[in-house]
Amino acid sequence: MEENRNLQDYEFTSEQYAQLDEIIDKFGNSQKNLIPMLEKIQQILGFIPVSVQERIAQKTGIPENDIYGVVSFYSYFTMKPRARHRIQLCLGTACYVKGGKEIAETIEKMLNIKQGENTPDGRFMYEEARCFGTCGLAPVMAIDGKVYGKVKVEDLEEILSQYK
Repeated sequence: MEENRNLQDYEFTSEQYAQLDEIIDKFGNSQKNLIPMLEKIQQILGFIPVSVQERIAQKTGIPENDIYGVVSFYSYFTMKPRARHRIQLCLGTACYVKGGKEIAETIEKMLNIKQGENTPDGRFMYEEARCFGTCGLAPVMAIDGKVYGKVKVEDLEEILSQYK
């Protein structure tokens, strides 16, 4: 299981290790500071694998289970590296009936990944969403927060080619 790899198994720089320890020391051992500490750590490392959670627990005395509970509960946090670009496809009712299902199948086929996965080259992560509140533009897709409305299967190649 990837989350059980050691900290040194990930390609963190010595600068990132130093920043990690600096952040842990700055926030101290108070559980009320745990979420802001984790936010800063994720900004530096890009994700919070179990090995980093163990390091936080060792340095702060906060139980590992408490740290893991926060990281696994909040969708903002991730224990896996994220790709450079995040594709979110709305599959709410309006988007689904106006072609969202076919778009989802095409994205999976084009990128050879399933929902929740990253492409092997780290270029894209694909997620399904339930609603962007833009039903009049259905079907809707967002990449890195940029919203594309009235998306058609034939538009996907051109849209995705903009992201390197």
